[in-house]
Amino acid sequence: MRVGAFAKRNLKELFQDPLTLFFGLGFPLVLLVLMNVIQRNIPVQVFELDTLAPGIALFGLTFLALFSGLLLAKDRSTAFLARLTASPMTAADFLLGYLLPMLPMAMGQSAICMAAAVALGLSLSWNLLAVVASLVPSALLFIALGLLCGTLFNDKQVGGMCGAILTNVTAWLAGIWFDLSLMSGWFKTFAYLLPFAHGADGAKAALAGDWGALPGHLLWVSARAVAVMVLAVWLFRRKLKEQ
Repeated sequence: MRVGAFAKRNLKELFQDPLTLFFGLGFPLVLLVLMNVIQRNIPVQVFELDTLAPGIALFGLTFLALFSGLLLAKDRSTAFLARLTASPMTAADFLLGYLLPMLPMAMGQSAICMAAAVALGLSLSWNLLAVVASLVPSALLFIALGLLCGTLFNDKQVGGMCGAILTNVTAWLAGIWFDLSLMSGWFKTFAYLLPFAHGADGAKAALAGDWGALPGHLLWVSARAVAVMVLAVWLFRRKLKEQ
């Protein structure tokens, strides 16, 4: 009950800022439409919808890291969290309260992105639901990264880490704009050491119905998401003890 009440408070905080709705839901759609317009006006197949749409859906999830990190960092900079330390909530309760409101936003964002892709010409199939489900581990990973940054940094630093660095790293190393197999060996190897390319490939595999390749990508991303969340809980617990 205490986690649910805290999660409701955080959900209200998220939707009080219209920029949250724009960047979380609107900006990926703008990118999807823009890339589709470019594809229709060039003679070669570069931004095909069956690979572009899952990648854009993954890219949109990077903003969850920014939202969760900023919310936590702002609460840490005020007396709000200090007062809540008198409650029976644990560090895991706090972070779960920040995580829960983000998950419906993540799934809604992915669903809207895939619906927009269908409107632009992507074939309608049940695999679209599999794409949304396959992006849940990636959503958890980005939320965990945001909570980790929110635990360690102030709101301005979180804006730089999650708003600039993380979005660019994901955009270039997840194979959203181009096929990673076209790059040199070291670049591809480095990209697949990170979970972002696996998240994008998992979504693409779900859309293509490649069920054999899907579990490997999901397990890779899920393991990293759990590791980052455990680290965030441990560091957050230390911060609470310091307060």
